[in-house]
Amino acid sequence: MEMRKWELRGKKSINCALRCVLQEWNAPKPRHLSLLRSALERECELMFVKPASVTTNGQQSDLWAPLADQGWKPFLESINATSSLPQKSKGYLQVFLDGGLNQQRMGIYDAVAKILNATLVIPHLEVNPVWQDSSSFMDIFDVDHFINVLKDDISIVKELPDEIIWNTREYYATAVRATRIKRAPVHASEIAAISPFSHRLSFDNLPSEIQKLRCKVNFKALMFVPRIRALGDAIVHRLRYPPGESEAVSINYLEETTDQYGKKEPQKFVVLNLWFDKDMAAHSTCDFGGGKAEKLALTKYQQTMWGRRVLNSQFTDEELRSQGRCPLTPEEIGLLLAALGFDNSTLLYLASHKGSYKGRASLLAAVDYYVAMHSDIFVSASPGNMHNALVGHRTFENRKTIRPNMSLLGQLFLNKNITLSEFRQAVAEGHQTRLGQLRLRKPKQPLSISSA
Repeated sequence: MEMRKWELRGKKSINCALRCVLQEWNAPKPRHLSLLRSALERECELMFVKPASVTTNGQQSDLWAPLADQGWKPFLESINATSSLPQKSKGYLQVFLDGGLNQQRMGIYDAVAKILNATLVIPHLEVNPVWQDSSSFMDIFDVDHFINVLKDDISIVKELPDEIIWNTREYYATAVRATRIKRAPVHASEIAAISPFSHRLSFDNLPSEIQKLRCKVNFKALMFVPRIRALGDAIVHRLRYPPGESEAVSINYLEETTDQYGKKEPQKFVVLNLWFDKDMAAHSTCDFGGGKAEKLALTKYQQTMWGRRVLNSQFTDEELRSQGRCPLTPEEIGLLLAALGFDNSTLLYLASHKGSYKGRASLLAAVDYYVAMHSDIFVSASPGNMHNALVGHRTFENRKTIRPNMSLLGQLFLNKNITLSEFRQAVAEGHQTRLGQLRLRKPKQPLSISSA
């Protein structure tokens, strides 16, 4: 009789949860209602009957197990020869980088200054046209640490000497596509400016010391400024030691990193990079269930931002999804997490770059990046610059990172008759080798290759 009461209460909870999902203001209707309903029913059942394989916090123990040693060592630690600075610098070089924080990060670690035997001027971060972020390199990265780590590899200056100044604000035209001729300076005597995105060189057959340097820049030299690290540490601490139901949370709770939780067992948590915004949706050209209004809004945004049709627009929505080109919606990433074994007791940090710092999206992205690097598991809703940067960095440190199998998931979500059991089995089988295991890069394969 008591179990029957719990079953009825559970069904009421499911119906309430579904109403909350369906009635969310201005939200599109669920596209996978059958899977969503089945997942909620299963979650309710697990609240009353815990399988033996589930840990005390309601999560599968093997899901949280750290990656085993894969027998590889970081490239930095396997090279004994020391680098040395060139006897004479050929001049000064400054890289102008646009895009978001992680695009800029990729441009910085390409380390063209080493190849050209030039003195590197601290890179200039262009104002992001989407986020309107005016953050400088020094706002994000610890410049003194950057210079110190690379002092034996690259000659670096914070600013150009007083006797050398830019004499114009036009791009130099050599080796730069016409579409990139915008606002950067022309190269003057002993100075060269590298425009945004022209830093993307071919990395095949480069000397090992150059590859080593790229790793060193990315994983050792690019450290965030102290205030970003401090805020990140405070967030990680709160995730590891969340306050109990009876404990009051003060206004300054992020600043409280005392030993009051020293006796508590640290909790495990997941960082989810949802990456579901207008820029991404418009560029994908996928259909997200918003009807004509959505299509018109995204088409207008495409024309405003890019002035042309994007590459994917030649495919139908089904073709895009079956090829794994459509980002996962919040509904779909929730179903993926549930199929992998996460439940409503999972501590989840949403890396959304949102906060009260208007015009400082890069600072917020840096905090998200820092927290993601300290999480037990990182998962992204779709491939993107933050996804690629973190997959590489976490692989370097042998940390568990879930790379969604986009083409598999696209095909599964297109199957409207699939059951939750079939979905869970297919997801589990399709992600056995996508949990952070090393992958060998093929010749001529781009370093930022999609994880689909």
